[in-house]
Amino acid sequence: MIFDLSDCALTDPHPTPPASDDESSSPDLVKIQQPRLWSGDGWTARVIKNEDDDGWAVAMTKDGASEPALVGPWTMGRDKKNPKPLDVNAFNTLVKTASEFVRRQEQQLHAALHQRITVTAHAARITVSLDIVPDEDHPYALLSAHDETGELLAEVRVATSFKLNRASAVSWAEGGFGKPAGR
Repeated sequence: MIFDLSDCALTDPHPTPPASDDESSSPDLVKIQQPRLWSGDGWTARVIKNEDDDGWAVAMTKDGASEPALVGPWTMGRDKKNPKPLDVNAFNTLVKTASEFVRRQEQQLHAALHQRITVTAHAARITVSLDIVPDEDHPYALLSAHDETGELLAEVRVATSFKLNRASAVSWAEGGFGKPAGR
């Protein structure tokens, strides 16, 4: 049996849509892949001369940021004078490292600005929170207490220098949740 395919149209079941002008001009889709400059995945890696010594460094900058999030040493090339060129594997490793570094910084900042401790006062379990509001002109902190069901028992404004610890939380709760002295 012989089939005549001349009348059948061959089509791609998954055609690639044509690129629009909007896509080609979008900065999010522009990838730079040069030996000393690599961009993609929301990051730019730039190999720079290390001014402190004879070596090289790589600066990782998040898109939209004015300063690098991370600067670290970079490997010399085979000639021992010029830097090793960036490549896809090195760039992916740098993105992962810089992203983890930024994430840890954000977690540390959150931990510093939002503290929570659970204490027992008047035979009840109370969760005391200190939330610092880092306003540029007038920073302040809110000290609050919640019971076991999550109901707000008290909230007062305190100085950002207030130290929340077990003793200060118990003292505040047993003192009737008034504004802490000297704050």
